[in-house]
Amino acid sequence: MSPESRRHAGLLLVILPTVIWGGVSILSLLINDPAYMQNQLRQDFWRAGHAHAGVLLILALVVLQYVDEARLWDRLKRAVRTLVPSAAILLPVAFFLSVLRSDATAPNGFIYLAYVGAVVLVIGLVILGVGLLRRPLHAS
Repeated sequence: MSPESRRHAGLLLVILPTVIWGGVSILSLLINDPAYMQNQLRQDFWRAGHAHAGVLLILALVVLQYVDEARLWDRLKRAVRTLVPSAAILLPVAFFLSVLRSDATAPNGFIYLAYVGAVVLVIGLVILGVGLLRRPLHAS
């Protein structure tokens, strides 16, 4: 693993406990906050935000295992190392911030960050996929 990928992996591993903290926060809301329990939309969006955060951070760690193997310019490798973890921020933030109010009945404009996050994720994954496909099979 390159030093750049190792640094990114270290940062992601330091950030990952925030997802755990978020899960504990949601659990405490489920137990202690009747307003949270009365708003199904908010429950669904916060659950989705939490799930996306965890899954996308793990995906970002997996991506770092492959990015150094891809046949890409260094600039594109840096882009992949940035884009995939950025999606792990943009998508959950969209879900959380779009229903911050306990009486929300519809998501607010922050939900559009989910589309940005999805596009950023797709771009990063496609760049990495193409770079891996360009690498000869016999190369080590």
